[in-house]
Amino acid sequence: MKTELFDYQLPDELIAQEPSEVRDMSRLLVAEKASGTISHRVFSDLPDLLDAGDCLVVNSSRVFPGRLIGRKEGTGGKVEVLLLERLSPGLWRALVGGAALRPGVRFELGDDITGEMMEGPLDGKAVIRFESSADEGDIDGLIFRAGEVPLPPYIRKELGDPERYQTVYSEREISAAAPTAGLHFTGGLLDEMKSNGIIIERLELAVGLDTFLPVREERIEDHSIHSEWFSVGAECANGVNEARETGSRVVAVGTTAVRALESAADSRGRLVPRSGYTDLFASPGFEFKAVDALVTNFHFPRSTPLVLVCAFGGTGFILEAYREAVRERYRFYSFGDAMLVM
Repeated sequence: MKTELFDYQLPDELIAQEPSEVRDMSRLLVAEKASGTISHRVFSDLPDLLDAGDCLVVNSSRVFPGRLIGRKEGTGGKVEVLLLERLSPGLWRALVGGAALRPGVRFELGDDITGEMMEGPLDGKAVIRFESSADEGDIDGLIFRAGEVPLPPYIRKELGDPERYQTVYSEREISAAAPTAGLHFTGGLLDEMKSNGIIIERLELAVGLDTFLPVREERIEDHSIHSEWFSVGAECANGVNEARETGSRVVAVGTTAVRALESAADSRGRLVPRSGYTDLFASPGFEFKAVDALVTNFHFPRSTPLVLVCAFGGTGFILEAYREAVRERYRFYSFGDAMLVM
């Protein structure tokens, strides 16, 4: 299947530069697969669109403050670091920027932390070992205190409240980017859903920055997707399995939740508690066994999340929904509006 099929035209002014004033007052485009109808709602209407017994599954990962600015030992040259993945305590894979970077180069982050290039950079990526003169035992905690949460590169406006790039249910700092479909939820909205009998379960998937990269191959089938760590615990697996046994729907919040759920599902669609890495690439023709409905944001052209949504909802129908969203001036990408595909 040609990658160009997953392209669409988006005016720059529709790329959201800041979140909506109130999280759950963002717009919600509802795309119903069976009828082929598209309607326009507000995200706070979501409880009315789901039924008692439905199981909503969220990705509870939190974005770590992985944007760091350092100075090279000796020269004082600037080093920019964007943490991608923790390999072990104090050892990270990262994107780096700066002059004359090579293995052995050391740089300082404030007074207490030093970093040393261990491998790379190759295509901008390197492996860095961090150490600290402060005897606190938690080197990664010290690194996080020295850093800030990175925003996607297409967001040029400074964010006043960094918590707006975190979900209200975020827990462990394991992601390089936010699971943005969850940014629309408020504590009050979640309470309303629980009061309506909707089950809410949590899983983890460490979102990587590769989620923003377009597919560059001419054919979708030739693309190798990035691998991300995930964990589906026993409580989440049991909640999903009970919903399916009673005929209720499993509603994934975000493409990251879809990838984790489908990676933990057996051939019958039953979830098995599982942790590990997934390189699942759901493209048209993929058989979804664990997910019945999807809450998602609007994604980049030619991106793997868009391909997944097209695989789930039907390529023609989803791309028509995108065109409708452009016509109706929806806001796109991380801080943009949402879509419910069911």
